[in-house]
Amino acid sequence: MRLLIDSLIPKAEACFAELGSITRRPGREIDAQAVRDAEAEVLVVRSITRVDEALLEDSRLRFVGTCTIGTDHLDQAALEAQGIGFANAPGCNAEAVVDYVLSSLLTLAEREGTELDQRRIGIVGAGNVGGRLYRRLTALGLDCRVCDPPRAEQEAEKAADREAKNTADHDAGVEQRPTFDDLDTLIETCDVLCLHTPLVRDGEHRTHHLLDEARIAALEPGTWLLNAGRGDCLDGQALLARLAASSDLRTVLDVFEDEPAIDEALWRLADIATPHIAGHSLDGKLRGTHQVYRAAMEYFGLPVRVAFADLAPATSLPSLTLDAGLLPWEALRLCVRACYDVRRDHDGLIRYQREKGLKAGFDAYRSEYPLRREFSTLRVRLRPAAASLEPLLAAAGFAVEVES
Repeated sequence: MRLLIDSLIPKAEACFAELGSITRRPGREIDAQAVRDAEAEVLVVRSITRVDEALLEDSRLRFVGTCTIGTDHLDQAALEAQGIGFANAPGCNAEAVVDYVLSSLLTLAEREGTELDQRRIGIVGAGNVGGRLYRRLTALGLDCRVCDPPRAEQEAEKAADREAKNTADHDAGVEQRPTFDDLDTLIETCDVLCLHTPLVRDGEHRTHHLLDEARIAALEPGTWLLNAGRGDCLDGQALLARLAASSDLRTVLDVFEDEPAIDEALWRLADIATPHIAGHSLDGKLRGTHQVYRAAMEYFGLPVRVAFADLAPATSLPSLTLDAGLLPWEALRLCVRACYDVRRDHDGLIRYQREKGLKAGFDAYRSEYPLRREFSTLRVRLRPAAASLEPLLAAAGFAVEVES
């Protein structure tokens, strides 16, 4: 069997080699001709490769996997019509995106001279990323509201089923569920708005330009707006017009319309702007590889011989020790930045833009992305005098140990 795999997917050889010979190509160079030249029966991609009827034409493909949560770059109807197996990697990098959001919000709070517990946070989209973000932020004691109409409908149906069966939410094993609001209520009542929706172009729950001109205009001055979902869910021109007219919003943009040819004027006006790397932890990438590997082996009826634990290397910063002297949010900011500091990626894109131009720099920074590990890989040791920090740091996702 022959496989064509994006050159930036880590540990592909360790996982897929037993299936056959592997050809590596940069994701933006994987097109119909590349698939035919490789005589590929298995294709493994990331979000930058568009898999559609044109790419599939005259191919020998039997299975396509994307090592990403999102699937809007794949024509699933075309895959099904040609009898080609398909898998994505739901949740693979969700923890990394939550790490990114927390690093970004702590940075904005520091710049604004405030702390997060003084803000109300609205989360738009409660899927793999948004759901984890809600759980992490509420564990930190933050006031969070959620908008997700499809999820709200599902929860309403489940509630009706529970009522019919005479059960309750407080039953053992049932986690705390958010209360859902509509988007306009979030815009009216929250001073932080985080977008984590998939891109849906049509239908009742369309998310293309979900944050349109009217909603961007409705944002209260001083609102923090963060988009680490899909660039097309936000009307970039409307946001540019708002920011150009009045710098009364704080913005964090990891995704943009028309990547990598993003709007330079909008990029320059964002407070934090990064090149679609919110989920780019090594741990998240390895999870994506392993999830697609498992799906491929199942599709071909073969045993899974490689465990995820075999792929992840030891972290270069295994532990950090804190003693007395830090306020809780100062301690959290220190631990977050020891593991991941979003300012590195903001400044990195500026540097690459100067060297290569914005479009080429956007892609180059992603392809040369520096090593990054997730919060869960860092063990924070607390001396007895700092033991009170344990609940906050554990809620943020760190492995915490209080010394005796």
